[in-house]
Amino acid sequence: MTTEQIRGSILLVEDEPNARRGLKALLEQEGFEVVAAADGQEALEQLTTTVPDVIVTDLKMPRVDGLELLRRARAAHEDLPVVVVTAFGAVDSAISAMRAGAEDYLEKPVQLEELVVVLERALRHRRARVEVKELRGRLTDRLRPANLVGDSPPMQDVFKTVAQVAGTRASVLITGESGTGKELIAQAIHDGSPRKNGPFVKLHCAALSESLLESELFGHERGSFTGAAGRREGRFKQADGGTLFLDEIGEIPPSVQVKLLRFLQERSFERVGSNETVKVDVRVIAATNRRLDQEVREGRFRE
Repeated sequence: MTTEQIRGSILLVEDEPNARRGLKALLEQEGFEVVAAADGQEALEQLTTTVPDVIVTDLKMPRVDGLELLRRARAAHEDLPVVVVTAFGAVDSAISAMRAGAEDYLEKPVQLEELVVVLERALRHRRARVEVKELRGRLTDRLRPANLVGDSPPMQDVFKTVAQVAGTRASVLITGESGTGKELIAQAIHDGSPRKNGPFVKLHCAALSESLLESELFGHERGSFTGAAGRREGRFKQADGGTLFLDEIGEIPPSVQVKLLRFLQERSFERVGSNETVKVDVRVIAATNRRLDQEVREGRFRE
């Protein structure tokens, strides 16, 4: 089998010889490169010389059990996904393993098709984590588009899109799971745009209540609510001439969505407690881990 045909490298840890040999052969037929170990101790020795893409381990084993292997493997290689195999009905063991950082768990007897799906998902997550880590490792004082790294075709598509939209005035929505580097992409778009010398202002929308979020975005006048001792400029005003990055925009309540939509259409807003219209030159880049198209269809988010 050539390197191009290998789907990923697996360290299979199983103390029962027949199960170990059988599962190893089946995974190799599915295109995986498999190294087998008889228990956790043998697996740890393997890890000193070669780090696989994924570990698949039984929990109940002599010498070093699967839970201890999981903890020690993750301590040494934080991006290494570990899939644990538990006895049928062993819910407590599965919960302990997930709390210790397991990627997923399967019950015995293991179904090959289910295992392959779990492995492919674990491999995707590992590649994403490694690429995000590489991105962060190349940050200097500010992220420049040239710092973005990643060899996979999806990442190359992301870089092309960043380059295409950076020079435009369009608002941008970045979607993806938590921890996949959405803020880094937003910063790269800003740094590649004509606004790169302007401010890059960030706001995590999920961290604030509805009233505080509106004040943070648009500012407020003195006395507009309890505790408003003076006028305060909001993030839109702070970002004038630059970019405002709104993280987790899917968490914004409907009342604030109305004011945000108006700004996107008219580029103006009023501070809380004021009738004075304020105009600013701000590009909005938003991010979410939600499917906003589905949220719109279900009436929870304005189009």
